[in-house]
Amino acid sequence: MKKSIIYITIVGIFIAGGIITGCGSSSTENGTSQSAQQQHSEEDGQHTEGSGDHSSEEGQHSSESGGQHQEEGGGHTGQVHLTEQQRQSLGINVETLNSGSAASTIARPANITYDLDNIAKVGPRLEAKVVKVLKDLGEQVTRGEPIALMSSVELGKTKAEFLRLKARLKSEQARYEREQSLYEQQISSQAELLEAEANYQEARAELNATAEALRLYGLSQTDIQQIEAGSDQPLSRFYISSPIDGVIQERNLSPGQTVSSSETPVHVANLSQMWVMIDAYEQDIRYIEPGQTVNISVRSIPNETFEGTVNWISYALEEDSRTMPIRATLKNTDRQLRAGMFGTARIQTGRQRSIAMIPVDAVQTIEGESRVFVPGGEAGSFRPVSVRLGAENEGLVEVLSGLQPGDQAVTAGAFDLKSALTAQTRSASHGH
Repeated sequence: MKKSIIYITIVGIFIAGGIITGCGSSSTENGTSQSAQQQHSEEDGQHTEGSGDHSSEEGQHSSESGGQHQEEGGGHTGQVHLTEQQRQSLGINVETLNSGSAASTIARPANITYDLDNIAKVGPRLEAKVVKVLKDLGEQVTRGEPIALMSSVELGKTKAEFLRLKARLKSEQARYEREQSLYEQQISSQAELLEAEANYQEARAELNATAEALRLYGLSQTDIQQIEAGSDQPLSRFYISSPIDGVIQERNLSPGQTVSSSETPVHVANLSQMWVMIDAYEQDIRYIEPGQTVNISVRSIPNETFEGTVNWISYALEEDSRTMPIRATLKNTDRQLRAGMFGTARIQTGRQRSIAMIPVDAVQTIEGESRVFVPGGEAGSFRPVSVRLGAENEGLVEVLSGLQPGDQAVTAGAFDLKSALTAQTRSASHGH
């Protein structure tokens, strides 16, 4: 409240001064105009002289007016004078600028996701019904371990065909071997031998084709060899198994449910390694490279940092946010990190530069230019200087030109100084 009263007082002083100045100028001009008119009416012979005097006054007025316009045009580059009490009330803080570089460590928002190379979406390769679910959410599974028992009519028919062809192959093989023996004893003809051989080769080809179809359905070679007629397990039964070591992260299965070949109702995630998706800015492109170290901190795990490595940088910016996606990998051996966590990624670029750094709030836009307030020539005075800015990071921005490390500048209260400077300019314009 006290700060607002003092600020209003400062603005009032500037405006009041302008009004008084304007009134004085108006009175002087009116008096001069009346004097010139009286002199013109009394002595027509002195019209030329009177006109000359009036022209001189107009020239003087134009000179004064031009000076006022010039002062108005340069008002934004003028100075603001404050007392010590006003400085303290407005929170004006002057500091010596330190050297550094926003590009040496770039901090950007990030979120944790699964490593898509270590997550498996599991489902049947043909339409089937769920008989029994063997693994539930959060349970550990190893590679090849069954997750659910399924039943498929189509698979049962294919297995039955496999058994028939297996029996036929055995019969044709026996016939072929018998014809070979008879031909060697010159009891059987060569034509009969060739016919037996052809039938044998055909039966073997059909059996191999059916075994290949069973492999397409997801059965291993061991599973195929163990297919037998009359076993306790119906031919339609089969298991869907985990292809990786991990944890059951998603389960959309229940007994009796029919699952198509395009569905993947079970997700298995290996959480030992995670991805970090980072939203970098366009200005970061020249600093970030694959292989750089990334330190990740997440909001839900304070006071702990996880180290990763940049392994992919997008070649396209996001259309909506204009950010550049970056991916990093990091180990998650203790499984503290979970997909969906938000945090901050600090990328170590290894690029060090010695330039002035200043808080972002200390930079104000005046007349379309970035400016920073610095102490003026007199005590309690401040003036804006033009600066060229560089990269921004964690609330600080690089000052590429206009200020050097070691210079003094206003780091807090710059907006109040800009407002006071604007009020001063307006009062000067009103006075004109």
